[in-house]
Amino acid sequence: MLFTVLFYVFVISVTIQLLYYLFLFGKFSFSNQQKITPKAIPVSIIICAKNEAENLNENLTSILTQNYPNFEVIVVNDASTDNTISILNTFKNDYLNLKIVDIKPTPEYRGNKKNAATKGIEMTTNEHLLFTDADCKPNSKNWIIEMTSQFTEDKTIILGYGSYQKIKNSLLNKLIRFETLLTAVQYFSYAKIGIPYMGVGRNLAYTKNVFNKANGFSNHAHIQSGDDDLLINQIANKKNTAICFSKTSFTISKPKKTFTKWFKQKRRHLTTANHYNPIHQFLLGLFYLSQFLFWILAIILLVLSFKWQLVTILLIIRLTTQYIILGNSAKKLCEKDLIIFFPILDFILVISQFGVYLSNLISKPTSW
Repeated sequence: MLFTVLFYVFVISVTIQLLYYLFLFGKFSFSNQQKITPKAIPVSIIICAKNEAENLNENLTSILTQNYPNFEVIVVNDASTDNTISILNTFKNDYLNLKIVDIKPTPEYRGNKKNAATKGIEMTTNEHLLFTDADCKPNSKNWIIEMTSQFTEDKTIILGYGSYQKIKNSLLNKLIRFETLLTAVQYFSYAKIGIPYMGVGRNLAYTKNVFNKANGFSNHAHIQSGDDDLLINQIANKKNTAICFSKTSFTISKPKKTFTKWFKQKRRHLTTANHYNPIHQFLLGLFYLSQFLFWILAIILLVLSFKWQLVTILLIIRLTTQYIILGNSAKKLCEKDLIIFFPILDFILVISQFGVYLSNLISKPTSW
């Protein structure tokens, strides 16, 4: 009786997974980037930096020298204790479009990205804002052109793709990029069906007006993280949100190089997701629950040889569907080297996310 129940739960989990892949993720997988004429509107780029001297020295030039006629770059030094401010002052001597906001370190101030982002926005002179991080580098000289081309009178929020550098022969790197790919497919797909729920601060644009109408980060100022996804979860809707996934619009970031650092990052992200709109929490939670049950029950039923022929058929159907839908998306987002590893990465990600969930039940991360 128990095994029969487990089998039917497995069938339900496979069905839910297929519905998500075919009818939701397929919305992005089989879509094309809408071509819009570049507008050359004045743009302010905002970067929050805490102890980012090395990354700024490596990446800031690629942002300051973008192929765009009218833009400024505001870098907020968020109480750094390294030589971030010295590096920024060096750049300031060579680039007139660079502005520096220097938050001095004090014993009481531990750094807060929302505070830093707010101060950066206050310093901008333009209505249209584009955000990235200090460890990010645009994929091309036309990054600003591509992202801002999606702005219209109605579309005031642009969700972009923030990829990670590829590291050969690294399973962790593949796992990080797979999780990033799956997350992007989700937030792009939800935006396509008119219920956008998040963006990534590595590559995100919105107008100052939409930010001010939401009273900035005030609704979730007590939460350390969420300067990007919680804000978008609050202000984005079907009418005001567009997506940008052309290859020249990507940013490329440095990935974590140890599992411990990546795991800590995921713990922080999970606490942020707990504050999403209830409908988003339900839909995202249902997907991950069905994903977890799919793998765990498939293994249990196959080990016990209970209806193993049917279990194998359903397993193949689900994996094939993932290969087609997620594989097509991986090609769009320049992650096609991951396709062959999908089953392994999918399983490891499910187990890792379960570990993150258990860790957060025991204690909450406190820093961004």
